[in-house]
Amino acid sequence: MIRMNQEVVPTEAIPAEAAATEAAATEAAATEAAATEAAAAEAESADIEAIEHVVATVERTQRAKDAEGFLALFHPDALWTTAHGKALLGLDAIAAFTRAVLPDAVWDGDVTYEVAHTRFLRPDVAAVKVRQVYHSAEGDTEGTPPYVMTRQDDGRWLLHVGQNTEVRSG
Repeated sequence: MIRMNQEVVPTEAIPAEAAATEAAATEAAATEAAATEAAAAEAESADIEAIEHVVATVERTQRAKDAEGFLALFHPDALWTTAHGKALLGLDAIAAFTRAVLPDAVWDGDVTYEVAHTRFLRPDVAAVKVRQVYHSAEGDTEGTPPYVMTRQDDGRWLLHVGQNTEVRSG
């Protein structure tokens, strides 16, 4: 027997109490880990939704020939390679090119964009594979540009790197 605070406690009770305390601590840690994992999954889901929204906005602004809406999607230090292979370094260069070309662009048909795959390189950096399908009278062709997107401090995702070069088969 051990005497504690003027009470007599059987020694065989101490291991059971310790085991119960340890089990409760383990259960609390597991509950906290599950809650953290669920919060991370929820945050990732929200990030994927935001990234898909950016890609949908690329499609919408291209179709509408909305240069300013398109440019709002870019990080100031972005690197963009155009459909014809011209490298544009920084938002100023991307803006000058886009404002000169997009409003007067002529194409027959339509294009759709969808996120095919997203891989988070860090919680605030994502590699995004996009599926572009060009629908025209001659038939559909497909492009698969990669984007690197970064999440800003305000939660917005912006295009940081894009390779939009057309690849022709044959």
